[in-house]
Amino acid sequence: MTTTHKAYLYLLITFFAWGSLYVVSKFVLGKLPVITISFLRYLIAGVILYLILRQRQVKKIDPQDYKYIFLIGFLGYFVAIGAQLLGTKLSNASLASLVNSMNPVVIMIFAVFLLKEKLTVKKITCGILAIVGVYIIVGGAGGDGQLLGVLVSIFSVILWSLVAVIVRQITQKYDAFQITTYGIIIAALCTFPFSLWELAVTPDVQFDTSVVLALLYIGVICTALSHVLWNKSLSLIEAGTCSLFYPLQPMVAVFLGWLLLGESISLNFVVGAILIIGGVLFSIIDKQEA
Repeated sequence: MTTTHKAYLYLLITFFAWGSLYVVSKFVLGKLPVITISFLRYLIAGVILYLILRQRQVKKIDPQDYKYIFLIGFLGYFVAIGAQLLGTKLSNASLASLVNSMNPVVIMIFAVFLLKEKLTVKKITCGILAIVGVYIIVGGAGGDGQLLGVLVSIFSVILWSLVAVIVRQITQKYDAFQITTYGIIIAALCTFPFSLWELAVTPDVQFDTSVVLALLYIGVICTALSHVLWNKSLSLIEAGTCSLFYPLQPMVAVFLGWLLLGESISLNFVVGAILIIGGVLFSIIDKQEA
């Protein structure tokens, strides 16, 4: 398996995991406050990744590069993902996933200006196909979203896209697993005091077996595994190419909603899924950047 094919496999696993996050987080958001969920997912993921990292030989971080790792942990994992959860809570999972489909466009723009990546006709075509597919799928899912939730979700997309470009840069110098671990530990430290405050002012907190299992899934699969694979993919291929897999996320979210929650799948889903899969396949088959 070539390096590029490995990156594609990592991206498929990543976006399946992140797609499932919408379904699981919507359940947990009804029982725990937003920042507390973020803290617990990072605590779980951070402990697991740190224990694994201790068994690996990694390069020492140069002092001038610590600022990039801090930005990844603070802006990316703490602020951007926290805003994503808040946007989902204020609107709905379908609308939040639609806004999140803007990631390919925003990441490609940042990559062109900051990484000097080429904005090819192929990338633009794939992005358009995928976003139209997402619009068709989520537009058919229904649900009224509030303006504030949309704005928070857009803010999350911009920050996350910027951080993706930073990850692409820093993982050319350091191991992606190492960068992910440090970033998640920083995010856990940032969320901890806010989580304590949130729990103190939230009257109805439910912490049962189902919540624990959901948090373990979010921490291990949707955070530890998926973020390592995402950062590894960014270290192997261009950020703009990685971003083209993003529309798989809402497609998986809708599919799992049908499979696990009994939600209906319409003709819109089928048409949108064909466009999304077609866009992704067009981006990776016979890849020849012009």
